[in-house]
Amino acid sequence: MPQFTYKAMSKDGRKLEGSVEAADRRNALAAVEKLGYVPISVKESASKKAKEKGLPFWKLKIGGGKIRMKPMEVLLFTSEMSDLLEAGMTQGAALNCLANQGEVDSPQSKIASDLRDRIMRGEQLSDAVTAHPATFPPLYGNMIRAGEASGAMIEILRRLVEHYERNENMKSKITSALTYPAVVLVFGIFTVIFAMVKVIPQFAKVFESMGAALPMSTRILMGSSTFVIRYGVFVGIGVAMLIGMFRRHIHTVKGRLWWDGLKLKAPLIKGIIASGAYSSLAYTMKTLLANGVNVLQALKIAEETCGNAQIAQALHNARQRVTDGTTISGPLAGSHVFPKMMTDMLAVGEQSGDMPSSLGHIGRRYESEMDRNIKIFTNALEPILIVLIGGVVGFVAVSILMAVFKVTSTLSPSH
Repeated sequence: MPQFTYKAMSKDGRKLEGSVEAADRRNALAAVEKLGYVPISVKESASKKAKEKGLPFWKLKIGGGKIRMKPMEVLLFTSEMSDLLEAGMTQGAALNCLANQGEVDSPQSKIASDLRDRIMRGEQLSDAVTAHPATFPPLYGNMIRAGEASGAMIEILRRLVEHYERNENMKSKITSALTYPAVVLVFGIFTVIFAMVKVIPQFAKVFESMGAALPMSTRILMGSSTFVIRYGVFVGIGVAMLIGMFRRHIHTVKGRLWWDGLKLKAPLIKGIIASGAYSSLAYTMKTLLANGVNVLQALKIAEETCGNAQIAQALHNARQRVTDGTTISGPLAGSHVFPKMMTDMLAVGEQSGDMPSSLGHIGRRYESEMDRNIKIFTNALEPILIVLIGGVVGFVAVSILMAVFKVTSTLSPSH
């Protein structure tokens, strides 16, 4: 569909510029008027803009779900949308404003343009966002639908912002907790490889030229260096192949169930991964139930968005049991995936008839537990890495020094 740029006047007298998609100029004028503006000029310009940018025209369109916004961009988009609606703009005008922010080729601009055009064609916003599943998960569309039904769209958008902020905060905490040890470990490995390939062979030549008998630790070090030089490439290829096979395995249904289950039980990281997963699940369920989404639909959305196959399977089984009139807490407790404390708190919420409140308590409890586990993890891992890397470096240094002392002792004159 052709794209038209327009100049228009708003109700408060401001001059505005923007763009709309329409079949022809008459429909473009109608689209501008539908945004609540008085059109001054409307011109077709999509192909011209494409030529000026050196881009093919198809790249200016939304297609195939390839264009997506990152979670942080969705957070900002939702926050700005709620601010514009609260300022009195219609949905079409707000989306038009967002579409004309920043670069024309940005994901936000393209997706906002598509949402705006769909709304002007008579679609509901909740239906329009489902056309972009890579950007807006099922939770987003269902929350918007609840806002349309209740007439509290601004409040729903604010709650979505809170949900995304909470998720991004948890992700950043987990990432920051794992980044430091990963960087230290990688640098340690590269330092040892460099020593094995470049430094130790130089000492080996010196020791061999002197013909002295070397200590056992030095011989082990020299043998390791020779092995790394001769076979290191093959070992690296083998490790890369194993990693590739492992990644393929965990992308199968069986492999992902095993891997996600391991993450919930592995020492050191289970406290972080599991607490973060339980907290995120509780907040998601709370957000959905508090905004009028029924239990079955909330369980389905939570299953699709939880990001852990073990938890998703437990939610799927619980959803099948709930259709038979069973409570949520019973099937979840029977799955042995969730801690007893969590299912007990859910049972209390079911008995009191206030599930959102209980889920909020669960979310806060496991979020606090995740923070505590992150501190324990970082405090425990730092000395472990120091001892591990220090032990390897110390072994290299002591082995070389022992060899130096041995050689110098054989060269010293006998009395």
